[in-house]
Amino acid sequence: MTKLQNTSVLVVGAGIMGEGIAQTAAQAGHAVLLFDLREGAARDARAKLTSTFDGLVAKGKVTADAAQSTLARIEPLAKIEDAAGVGLVIEAIVEKLDAKRALFQQLEGIVGAQTILATNTSSISVTAIANGLAHPGRLVGMHFFNPVPLMKLVEVVSGLHTDAA
Repeated sequence: MTKLQNTSVLVVGAGIMGEGIAQTAAQAGHAVLLFDLREGAARDARAKLTSTFDGLVAKGKVTADAAQSTLARIEPLAKIEDAAGVGLVIEAIVEKLDAKRALFQQLEGIVGAQTILATNTSSISVTAIANGLAHPGRLVGMHFFNPVPLMKLVEVVSGLHTDAA
């Protein structure tokens, strides 16, 4: 079984869900790489998180030190190829089967063989997304609920080929 403690995480998709997933993973102590195909989107999401944490500090919800260390763990990426060493990928892109399949096929050529691949979808079959992958057993659904940082719930969904570990 792969252990995810202290594992670096790649979040693909810097919209509302991806931003929230990145925040939650960073608050849990993971180094987070944030990538989006739209140029500047990951950088903009990181800037938005800075504003979010400023508000949390002002309300006394987190300390300034905790906010600063969390933000320091989130790095926007310009190229997805720079995420080769991550242990977990969480995809939060457009709800289109072809786009998700293409992304995971691309990721198989970038990340290590032990990297867990996760989709945040709630409407597309994990099995359908895994179709065409060289190693479909490492794909799992991790459906986060919105707003991610406030909803302390993640639905884990197996596909037909998802490895039980």
